[in-house]
Amino acid sequence: MNRCLVTFAVCTMALLISGMTVAKAQVGFDRPGGDYQSAPVRNADPATCAARCDRDGRCRAWSFSYPRTAARDAMCWLKNTVTPVKEDSCCVSGIRGAALLEPKTGPTEFSIDRVGGDYRSFDVAADATGEACAKACQADTRCRAFTYVRPGYSGASARCHLKERVTRPRRKPCCISGVVR
Repeated sequence: MNRCLVTFAVCTMALLISGMTVAKAQVGFDRPGGDYQSAPVRNADPATCAARCDRDGRCRAWSFSYPRTAARDAMCWLKNTVTPVKEDSCCVSGIRGAALLEPKTGPTEFSIDRVGGDYRSFDVAADATGEACAKACQADTRCRAFTYVRPGYSGASARCHLKERVTRPRRKPCCISGVVR
């Protein structure tokens, strides 16, 4: 009976720890150090980097950098140790087996592109939240929705697209969108 309780406690702890692992893959964080392999990510999707780590038995953690941050192309770094996270808008990072979690902050839609409906677009400063683009839309009574495109996806700089109509959301790692009105 005592052995069963110990086994139950160990299994429960393992489940709790693996449940906490999911929260470890985060947008806006890097894990410097511990690199043993790096490669470009042609589709520029951080989920591809997470999958590479999951398939490699040596990998314990990973970091993905958006295009034109650490290199011209999006890059994936596989790590043989779990290094501490450091807040940095260049990157997405996680540990092996962790799901990729996009931030959930109210009406902001991370990794979402709303194609069409544009009436104005302009360069903006790069940031991890698309906040400048959201504010530009909120300040313009014509604007109903916006899409912020990260640097490197459609040009060297970040770009804000203001929309006069709300279009259907599509998952794309390039973008941050939102509906304002």
